[in-house]
Amino acid sequence: MKVDCLIVDDEEMLSKNTHKYFSMNGLKTEWVADWESCVDFFRDNQADLILLDINLGDSSGFDLCGYLRETTNVPILFISARTSDDDVLLALNVGGDDYIQKPYSLAVLLAKVNAVLKRYQAPKPEANTLAMDKLTIDFAAERAFLGGQEIELTLMEAKLLLYLAKNSGRIVSKDELFQNVWQDSITGDNTLNVHIRHLREKIEADTNKPKYIQTVWGVGYIFAGDKA
Repeated sequence: MKVDCLIVDDEEMLSKNTHKYFSMNGLKTEWVADWESCVDFFRDNQADLILLDINLGDSSGFDLCGYLRETTNVPILFISARTSDDDVLLALNVGGDDYIQKPYSLAVLLAKVNAVLKRYQAPKPEANTLAMDKLTIDFAAERAFLGGQEIELTLMEAKLLLYLAKNSGRIVSKDELFQNVWQDSITGDNTLNVHIRHLREKIEADTNKPKYIQTVWGVGYIFAGDKA
């Protein structure tokens, strides 16, 4: 079985209401309450997106995200009542693509999930590549290579890198990235900064002196490269 969205949350009433609302609006959804049930689900099933709570009884959503990232790059959106920046940053650092605070609006959450699924399931662009020194980006396959070795990217890291690369040579503002990569205005600077840092760690020889993704202070970023 393949579903659009898997909810992993031990908050039963909220999860059932979210599951029912998503299903009523055409989103094939399943719900599990803990680590073991999530792992069991993926033994025989697939999901295009995961909504993951931080508190899962005796286990942690942070740890589960790290475990899932060993085998899948599907988008993982954290849903949690925690509000501290430390929790948001940790969620992104362990492989989460976004962080949504509880209580959430079902309509807003559905819109965000549909936007992510639309990007994830979108038709591939026409074949073309960007090559600069050791870095090669295949826009058709949405993959990147450094020195001939594929770079392991999460979905949002790949989307961000591709967007910057497609607009190489010009300054891309933070607001433009929020609107065109995340497709919302809710995402904040912390989320963007963490993803930029992760990309630099994966593609730059020296993250303190980035060659590819350069910061334009107070404005945004510019990707230095020419399409092949």
